[in-house]
Amino acid sequence: MEAVIALLKDEMQAVEQQFEKNLASDVQLISQVGQYVLSSGGKRIRPMLLILCSRLCNYRGDKHIELAGVVEFIHTATLLHDDVVDSASLRRGNRSANSVWGNQASVLVGDFLFAKSFSVMVGSESLKILKILSDTTTQLAEGEILQLINTCDLEVNESRYLQVVRDKTAILIAAACQVGGVLAGVDSDQEAALREFGLEIGTAFQLMDDALDYVADQEDFGKEKGHDLFEGKMTLPLIHTYENSSEKECAEISRIVNAEELEPQDLDYVCSLIDAKGGIEYTRLKAQERIEKAKRQLIKFPDCVARQSLFTLADFVVSRTK
Repeated sequence: MEAVIALLKDEMQAVEQQFEKNLASDVQLISQVGQYVLSSGGKRIRPMLLILCSRLCNYRGDKHIELAGVVEFIHTATLLHDDVVDSASLRRGNRSANSVWGNQASVLVGDFLFAKSFSVMVGSESLKILKILSDTTTQLAEGEILQLINTCDLEVNESRYLQVVRDKTAILIAAACQVGGVLAGVDSDQEAALREFGLEIGTAFQLMDDALDYVADQEDFGKEKGHDLFEGKMTLPLIHTYENSSEKECAEISRIVNAEELEPQDLDYVCSLIDAKGGIEYTRLKAQERIEKAKRQLIKFPDCVARQSLFTLADFVVSRTK
């Protein structure tokens, strides 16, 4: 990833400058909260993908910088809202914005980021890009609501889980990749390939996030271990484990998932059971399968530095530890 980061250094610096510009407001709290979240160690995967896809398609221009900033603003807005919904106290190893400024400020600054994103989108002068990103924002909200509906529902299977992953996470990464191609005016086949590449990468990214929630150290991962379990989220490691557990083990999982508080011994029990049933290994395998599918989508494009960088970024998704 170091080589990819070095390759995109100048453009990513321009994206960071775009953040500064778009956070400018007479209301100081907006800048404070926005800067706090945007500077808290995010990987910038979505802007990097948009820039690399525009390079892959030989785009010549500068609108990719503004739009890379837009996708990160949309992502950041969802994080602000997510942390309120999840009552999260940590985000990327730091105190979450809602724990510093309160839920009201977090929700309202998230709303500002959404609104500002649409204002910048209009500047792209592309109705197609505006539609892609506005439809994506709608689907993100649907994904969050679907996840809420699935909370503590032990009947959630892999198919229902993957629908949440698609709508809540993968769809924005897919849009970032697609927009890179649209900017360059690629044909419909290449545009569709970029979108599918992003959907597979985005799905793999969330699969790894859900695996790491049960195995990563809090210091490395940036949030509390077992937070998904505490929130009653049925993610793939737990779904696979539940489907392969005995009646007695399933009853214990049900008790823990529906408990008001997550006791340390209960978290240890679930983590041990997930390990014994191969839940983490199964999730990692599914993520790797998605990465291989993603790479095959790029066969439609000539081999070049941008394509190799996209492969590298794809491999990073399944090798990361935080």
